[in-house]
Amino acid sequence: MHTDFDRCVRAVRSRDARFDGWFFTAVLTTRTYCRPSCPAAPPKDRNMTFYPSAAAAQQAGFRACKRCRPDAVPGSPRWNERADLVARAMRLIGDGTVDREGVQGLADRLGYSARQVERQLLAELGAGPLALARAQRAQTARILIETSALPMADVAFAAGFASIRTFNETVREVFALTPTELRTRASGTGAPAAPGTLTLRLPFRAPLCPDNLFGLLAATAVPGVEEWRDGAYHRTLRLPYGHGTVALSPRPDHIACRLALTDQRDLAGAISRCRRLLDLDADPEAVDALLRTDPHLAPLVGKNPGRRVPRTVDAEELAVRAVLGQQVSTAAARTLAARLVVAHGEPVAVPDGGLTHLFPSAQALAALDPADLAMPAGRRATLVRTVEALASGELALGVGSDWAGARDRLAALPGIGPWTAELIAMRGLGDPDAFLPTDLGVRRAAARTGLPATPAALSRHAAAWRPWRAYAVQYLWAADDHAAARMPASV
Repeated sequence: MHTDFDRCVRAVRSRDARFDGWFFTAVLTTRTYCRPSCPAAPPKDRNMTFYPSAAAAQQAGFRACKRCRPDAVPGSPRWNERADLVARAMRLIGDGTVDREGVQGLADRLGYSARQVERQLLAELGAGPLALARAQRAQTARILIETSALPMADVAFAAGFASIRTFNETVREVFALTPTELRTRASGTGAPAAPGTLTLRLPFRAPLCPDNLFGLLAATAVPGVEEWRDGAYHRTLRLPYGHGTVALSPRPDHIACRLALTDQRDLAGAISRCRRLLDLDADPEAVDALLRTDPHLAPLVGKNPGRRVPRTVDAEELAVRAVLGQQVSTAAARTLAARLVVAHGEPVAVPDGGLTHLFPSAQALAALDPADLAMPAGRRATLVRTVEALASGELALGVGSDWAGARDRLAALPGIGPWTAELIAMRGLGDPDAFLPTDLGVRRAAARTGLPATPAALSRHAAAWRPWRAYAVQYLWAADDHAAARMPASV
């Protein structure tokens, strides 16, 4: 996108917010970089150049615009749509892998040499993994500076900087303000958060239909781990340095996010997981434009455009819950999961509400006694084998995993059929083209809308929906008048 000068100029001149995150505009006269929708008067064409990432613009010596805050745009949808080396690397960098494990650790997770990863990222994004991680650290620092009362030294180390000096220099270079000046500018802009919590806004590309997003999360919430309360989805989070809780609620132009973390170093990873959970980096215009070409789907898309795919903050947890949900009702699956949580989950202290535990890790579940599982023998064996594969690393479902390889390994496990594998691919791995033609709700909705109702015929018809079949599933599920497709009532 950033190499198409004329198209980028048109987007800037029309202040088209759909392209925020797709590219960044660098202004040669002011040495600032902006999002395409920046409200400032567009510069002359000859004074504009374009970069594929904020990191590339920063590396070229441009600082973030103070008006449009380009560092806070939605992420590029390219990393949601693809499973190649660059996309997997970007998901891992967003999850904090470079800060925790370095460039070599990133390369090891991807199965490539560090040099090859560097070369691929530079070619597509104009910046290597260190520069991309530095840009993320700067944004994390800004959030902590503006939304917390942490001392600046604590902010620096929580954001991943190795020294106070590097922190100060980076903030000045990126934002053209000192950390103290950033905090002063932000003071008085909103209600103060409770001690120990961070309150922030998660941006998205409009439109966004929150009904099925929050409806499904509320309908399938595991007691003790998740709940819908006071108009927000609450849940506990298992994170690399500690744990936390989050409350997410929809607003017209953003998702309100309230985080409480035991270790502030987990902030960037927690935000990344919340964005992934709600599919906030999607490009709904592109998705809906394709699905509207099908006359059977067009009325569903037209009624509530901008549906997202409800995903997960932990793909291993999702895999366990998918197995628990095989051939049982939503209520029964929640009951089974709640029993595992009480028996094997890690207790957490939360001041209010009903959150009590972290969902048990695969390692904790690997020690369970199969005889304690109140389910049919076949499904019990499937759960035990799945947990063993996750705990041993035989089955990798992390953010940087290869979608095709993960599907193959899932299919090799006894009791994991196409429905379970595709559900894990859709909600756990984030594959936008995952499809569930055998799902009862999908087939029922297909029959009502005039689509083929048999799995084979529906799959053939759905080939025209690629690469957005997971979104088509959301529209079909929503056509079924089920609680999971509606915004939950406030309790």
